[in-house]
Amino acid sequence: MLRRLILLIALLGGCHAWALTPEQAGRIAAGDSDDRVAALNDAVAAGDTALSPFIQAMLDDTVKVAGGKAFIVQGDKVVDAATGASATLPADAEDVVNNNRMRRELEAALAVLKLVSPDVAVRRAAIAELKDDVDEGKLVLIEKAIAAETDADLKDRLGLLRAAVLISSADPAKRAAAAAALSGSSSPATRSLLLEKLGNEQDPNVKAAIQAAIDSVQGQLAWGERLGVLFTGASLGSILLLVALGLAITYGLMGVINMAHGELMMIGAYATYVVQNLFKQYLPGLFDSYILVAIPAAFLTSALVGAVLERTVIRWLYGRPLETLLATWGISLVLMQAVRSLFGAQNVGVENPSWMSGGVQVLPNLVLPYNRLAILVFAVLVLVGVAALIGRTRLGLFVRGVTQNRRMASCVGVNTARIDMLAFSLGAGIAGLAGCALSQVGNVGPDLGQGYIVDSFMVVVLGGVGQLAGTVYAALGLGILNKLLEGWAGAVLAKIMVLVFIVVFIQKRPQGLFAIKGRSAEA
Repeated sequence: MLRRLILLIALLGGCHAWALTPEQAGRIAAGDSDDRVAALNDAVAAGDTALSPFIQAMLDDTVKVAGGKAFIVQGDKVVDAATGASATLPADAEDVVNNNRMRRELEAALAVLKLVSPDVAVRRAAIAELKDDVDEGKLVLIEKAIAAETDADLKDRLGLLRAAVLISSADPAKRAAAAAALSGSSSPATRSLLLEKLGNEQDPNVKAAIQAAIDSVQGQLAWGERLGVLFTGASLGSILLLVALGLAITYGLMGVINMAHGELMMIGAYATYVVQNLFKQYLPGLFDSYILVAIPAAFLTSALVGAVLERTVIRWLYGRPLETLLATWGISLVLMQAVRSLFGAQNVGVENPSWMSGGVQVLPNLVLPYNRLAILVFAVLVLVGVAALIGRTRLGLFVRGVTQNRRMASCVGVNTARIDMLAFSLGAGIAGLAGCALSQVGNVGPDLGQGYIVDSFMVVVLGGVGQLAGTVYAALGLGILNKLLEGWAGAVLAKIMVLVFIVVFIQKRPQGLFAIKGRSAEA
């Protein structure tokens, strides 16, 4: 409604500035599509910004035509499309019909006219809008915009836009020159355009110029692709780090082979889902803040479940790794079935807060999603928190003491049973934090943890049992290595190759990247 009001004011108040003739307006509004497009291009070539309100009215379907004249109807107001003067709508006036082709031409024409806007942001948006949909009919105004442009960056973009138009020219010399100009682009759309033209080009000289331009563009895009692989690998590594940190405590420090670790992570993800639904129902205005409540909720829920498991099952199995493995595997099945009974067998969706949606475009072919960046930062914060807890608190001192020499710790008054419960609860809570993070990048389901339990054990074993530093290096290294191999050999073969690498590495260095250092005989 506001746009239409502005349009009406422009129509009624700017009559003296209109240069559109009644004949042009009539030809644009009615007739054969080719004739209408030709008339539109002629009007656009004149570069008169007064044409914009008429084109916008055409797109809004508020133009009628009668007797070769076009009229713009806004409610009870009728104006002549050519002069902007008030008019009476003829009784035989008909609605203007715009097919898909005509709408595309009108939208492109409107964007071209914005190239001469005094607002830099409007001109930048117009160039972005035109880069995939512009033809030689708009070339005159593009060249005028290049001559008038004062912003160096926009001038370069306009030059590439002009070259994208000329690459389809009937003149081979223009096509070759356009290919040379496009070689400086780093846009995936330019590469696609050049590949399309290469397949249709017959002139050998032009074909060679296009091929050289493709090679140049591909070379520039390669950097974005390489950085994209590294970022994706680091993102996967941060997720593996979050998953493996809890396991580094329960397995690395306590020696418990917890096959239910993935299900503790799943519980954290479902806790996030419940918090999201509560905010939707009771605090919809604060929905973007639900993640701040979901993080502690996921930690506490998983930690509580972990405490119950430790007190009822795990406490009886310390020092018996095989029995621990079998018992926790059974627990994982029970937890999955419990979740299926409560929430159903189907995956549930967890929405990102608005501030985690979208991404930042670093390069034309590299966009860093905000949710992935947030998980990277979150993983660093969790790592710092765990390191501080283990290395600088009384609880951490007791955990390290019990880990190194349980009998001596008990002799000096440490309640080892209580420390075991707190340590296992801490590992379970960190798994819940991993589930909360994973809920922001994918669906949540009863089988969520199954896809990460093997990877998390590999991270802990590769890094060195009980070594947080090794867990960090192993998680990031495996994440990046996995993504590098995926691009070369595919996802399945990449998994196999990573597994073979870990097996060979452990054969050569059983203690992992970092060996435990201490006074115990086992060290």
